[in-house]
Amino acid sequence: MPPTDIEKLLALARDTPVSDADRAAQRLSFAYGNARMTDARVTRETIQRAAEELDRNPITLPKPTK
Repeated sequence: MPPTDIEKLLALARDTPVSDADRAAQRLSFAYGNARMTDARVTRETIQRAAEELDRNPITLPKPTK
């Protein structure tokens, strides 16, 4: 049975490298979509500012103790 269109697209996507810029844009889009569901005041700009702030001051968590 020949591959379906979706299978062909998935094969292409599997072999397509993702740039750091594309990965960052996807991360921001994901954060925006999720934040927007719970707070309609969230804008893409607020997500971008928050991401920039986290880049400057990353949150570090203590390592768990055994």
